[in-house]
Amino acid sequence: MRSPRTALRTSLIATAVCAGLAISSASAGAIPGPAAPGGAIDGPALAKQLDRKVTVDNVHRHLRALQRVADANGGTRAAGSKGYDASVDYVAGKLRAAGFDVTTPTFTYDHEVIDAGLVDAGGVKAAADPLEYSPNTAVGGVSGPLVVVPEDGTPGCETSDFAGLPVSGAVVLIRRGACSFAQKQLNAAGLGAKAVVISDNSDTGPEGWTLGDAASAKIPTGGVTKAEGTALAAKAGTTTTVDLRVHIEAKPSRNVIAQTRTGRVDNVVMAGAHLDSVEGGAGINDNGSGSAALLETALQLGGTAKVKNAVRFAWWGAEELGLVGSTKYVQGLSFEQQLDIALYLNFDMVGSPNAAYFVYDGDDSDKTGAGPGPYGSAQIEKTFVDYFGNRGVASEGTDFSGRSDYGEFIAVGIPAGGLFTGAEGIMTAAQAEKWGGQANVAYDKCYHQACDNLGNINRAALNRNSGAIAWSVGVYATSTEDVNGVPSRAARKDARLAALRKAPAAKLAKHTHDHITA
Repeated sequence: MRSPRTALRTSLIATAVCAGLAISSASAGAIPGPAAPGGAIDGPALAKQLDRKVTVDNVHRHLRALQRVADANGGTRAAGSKGYDASVDYVAGKLRAAGFDVTTPTFTYDHEVIDAGLVDAGGVKAAADPLEYSPNTAVGGVSGPLVVVPEDGTPGCETSDFAGLPVSGAVVLIRRGACSFAQKQLNAAGLGAKAVVISDNSDTGPEGWTLGDAASAKIPTGGVTKAEGTALAAKAGTTTTVDLRVHIEAKPSRNVIAQTRTGRVDNVVMAGAHLDSVEGGAGINDNGSGSAALLETALQLGGTAKVKNAVRFAWWGAEELGLVGSTKYVQGLSFEQQLDIALYLNFDMVGSPNAAYFVYDGDDSDKTGAGPGPYGSAQIEKTFVDYFGNRGVASEGTDFSGRSDYGEFIAVGIPAGGLFTGAEGIMTAAQAEKWGGQANVAYDKCYHQACDNLGNINRAALNRNSGAIAWSVGVYATSTEDVNGVPSRAARKDARLAALRKAPAAKLAKHTHDHITA
């Protein structure tokens, strides 16, 4: 028996066709489009249900759990730490209790162990972090007179910044800012410097600094804090020793993978967030926020949900060390296993305190940075844009810059999309006007710092993004037709109705009568 609502819709369609009106309808499998009556976005019942059930209070409870995990384990949840292992156990335990098939596959990553990190300028000493890819010095270091590059708007970024300085055979001190660490180092190396020391221009310190790749790394390069750099600069001309040595060890870590026991396993909807923090903090926004919102979505969906497509949730390890967990996961799949994944949704930082509402630019409509994602990425972008738009929230595109876990999925042709509320980038005046934030302030001023704790979360942004995550999972668990290149049911119905409107009136009337009485 048809429901009264279905019968009413059929009657209205027939009436509209006879009147020659254009009709747009949505089926349970359609990607969300314009607002439905009453301001609600139209879409699958599952998406509406998850959007309603995933609450910011429950998401925040998971954040509190992650904060306490960090507090009990040296203030961090970084890969290789007890805090990360406890985070894995928390997430996996919740998922198993909700009925998911859960695994925690192990992978290895290269861990850099610092054997020496010291700058000594005539007795003024500073602890130096070797930049990633920096060549090692010999045991005992290299020595030369300390040359300080004058500070301007772009210190060390142009060879003219070194004009008149006795750089050859020297240790060169350069302030951070305006260009890459690699460029500063390359300029000094080209003039014969023995080593480079880069001092911070803020109070964050040199954690995670890199020369980009091995090809750019010409001479030993270390980073020091702003205060240490200022103290060293006062010793210009003094014989200075730089001792920078590291070695690499392979260390194990784990991902968390959970899949529904229901739905098609050859058309899997995959959604992921990285679970690790940097060493220097609890990582509650980066990326406790994405992890918590994804976890609550999974728990509200349940492992035995009535879905057409199986849903596979992932919490990645060692993202902060180079997207290691997600990259090794995708590379470990056969071509057929990769083909079984219909799409990938990525959620990395969704509660930034000075929040932007960024959606990954799947169609490259912004013409910035990387090109479009694989086919289907544009449709994923539209799903998120429509969700926010129907809630009165303007969104902007953000480039597939390669900074998060979508990278390897895109590399093998899997369509991808997701959300991001901003990291160290600066909010513009126009964005502040649009979103109610602070202009000329970082989206997350605690990015990769110890202050990325529970007090670093924008609850309104977390709420909105959690809803969007829940919605997208519900949409695609119901249907991936548009993403897969198959017109949605709504589009196919519209096409049939458009064809009927072009048919002779008698034939149209007969089809309409048959449709109503069938």
